[in-house]
Amino acid sequence: MKPEIKAELVAILALVILPASFVGMMRLKAPWQEDGIRRFESYQQLRQFLTTHQSDAYWPYASFDAIGASLARESGVNAQTDVQYSTTNVQIEGVDEADLVKTDGEFVYIISEREGQVLLISAYPPESMALQSTISLEGSPKGMFVSGNRLVVFEQTCSIVPLRGEGEDGIVGIAPWLGNVSVKVYDIADKSDPRLIMEYSINGFYSESRMVEPFIYLVVVEPAMIHDEDVILPRIYDCDGVNEITASDIYYYESSEGYHSFNTVFALDVQDERAEPNYETFLTASSDVLFMSRDSIYIAQTIWERVEDVTWNGLTVLPSQQLTAVHRIRVDGLNMEYIAKGVVPGYVLNQFSMDEFEGFFRIATTSVKELSDELGRHAEVNNIYVLDPDMNVIGALEDLAPGERIHSARFMGDKCYVVTFKKVDPLFVIDLSSPADPRVLGRLKIPGYSDYLHPFGEGLLIGVGKETVEAEEGDFAWYQGVKVSLFDVRELDNPTEISKLTIGDRGTDSPVLRDHKAFLLDVGRGLLVMPVLVAKIDPSDYPYGVPANAYGEYVWQGAYVLGISAEDGIEVLGRIEHLEDEGEMLKSGYYFESKYSVKRALYINDVLYTISEGLVKANDISTLQELNALNLS
Repeated sequence: MKPEIKAELVAILALVILPASFVGMMRLKAPWQEDGIRRFESYQQLRQFLTTHQSDAYWPYASFDAIGASLARESGVNAQTDVQYSTTNVQIEGVDEADLVKTDGEFVYIISEREGQVLLISAYPPESMALQSTISLEGSPKGMFVSGNRLVVFEQTCSIVPLRGEGEDGIVGIAPWLGNVSVKVYDIADKSDPRLIMEYSINGFYSESRMVEPFIYLVVVEPAMIHDEDVILPRIYDCDGVNEITASDIYYYESSEGYHSFNTVFALDVQDERAEPNYETFLTASSDVLFMSRDSIYIAQTIWERVEDVTWNGLTVLPSQQLTAVHRIRVDGLNMEYIAKGVVPGYVLNQFSMDEFEGFFRIATTSVKELSDELGRHAEVNNIYVLDPDMNVIGALEDLAPGERIHSARFMGDKCYVVTFKKVDPLFVIDLSSPADPRVLGRLKIPGYSDYLHPFGEGLLIGVGKETVEAEEGDFAWYQGVKVSLFDVRELDNPTEISKLTIGDRGTDSPVLRDHKAFLLDVGRGLLVMPVLVAKIDPSDYPYGVPANAYGEYVWQGAYVLGISAEDGIEVLGRIEHLEDEGEMLKSGYYFESKYSVKRALYINDVLYTISEGLVKANDISTLQELNALNLS
């Protein structure tokens, strides 16, 4: 590039709110790479950093008392089983994710959020299904793991703290919530008598967790605050008391700006009570999304970076750039090592927007770019970036589908599948076999979109999202019923939708649209099970035709059992419901909530189990004949 052209380009980029070009991205990233991560040398240095780098770091009053655990530590053994059973639907094989329901092939463990309990149920064989015991919870459950004869439960507690001042009764308001995350490990060798054997408590709020057996990794976020001129440092409690993390143990970047939080990564061996946990704390932006491979944790954080003052219509505005910082931490059992940070433009949708393959980190983002129409307009664009093990960007594919945003992404080996949406659903097939040169191989445009993508055998892809109808009066589309699609991507340059099923009308919903753990797939049987809340429109209510924006009324909730194959496409094999009182559905109005709403499904051998807060139902997985039901009320 000629020097004069390059100078003009840099000048232009300095005025853009969100530069999306690769050159612009590298310019933004440079300040972050000039200084490496370091630890504070003293408490005074930490306090000075927060005072100068963070606004609103002071709270007028706060109570930071917490109670440590007092308990005995005991040993246990692993249970073994040879039965075939489903596990939690996770992103990476071997990296488990906390959920509300788990099974070990004989017992089912259920978190009842309504009752504040964990239920231990003997589930197989189904004819002897029974509740064995319950564990009472003290806080809001965030999920659990099962590892042999160990049950790990995460609980979140919060405190609303009054602000002291000169108001009536000395109270002038309410401070933000103060959080505390508990990690409780139970010995469940005797399912009728689970015993608490380990307990830890970390100040802050639950972000994410993973398990690579027998190690769990938990990320807790606590706002960085100053109270009465003192920095409130994170604390970790165990049966021996409290350990306040010292300033010299906290990592930070000198150039980091914006709102800061203490992000503590906590590692624990749940099978060895004698092994001390390990933890590292980082003063950065709050953790937004976490991706974990077998040996690395990637913590993504949304940050805003101011460009410069820009005059618009005689007014001075302060544009900023939305960026994503990704921190890589290498893990090996209880050992953790911070490796590096990378920065890319835009924001990530969820954990499936990130992936690691053959040492390279890949990330899909949506950002905003100024259009070249001289009107100062901006549009969303979508990007794929590839980073090396040191988190340096080495490849970029930018400006995909201008005017649309990512609804789902899935990395599979050296390919990436991305769904964007505004009026139609473009499914992009992206080649990442050359990390430095990502490129689009093929694309498919169809009505609707997919919120979740899942691989199915060789060259097939399942999408779950919404059907849509293009609006006549504007540049958008009306969401309709839940859509399940089967895509054939064996011809990479010519992806096709070979089958689709639309369930219900506008208003129909499924937790799979927001939580992949509600998705159960048995590839061998070609069976897909997913909870659905069905809304239907009565055409007689619209004598002049049903408008595209009309909502249906809720008529059914339960689990859809679908057959999926390349030959026969998608077909409904049956439905399983827990709700028996139709009146509860009829009086639901705009919102429906019931303890008999099916939230998860799993299988053990030839038995399909559906789970709600009020019921566990066992059905033959081939005929769907009901075998037994256990009332949890």
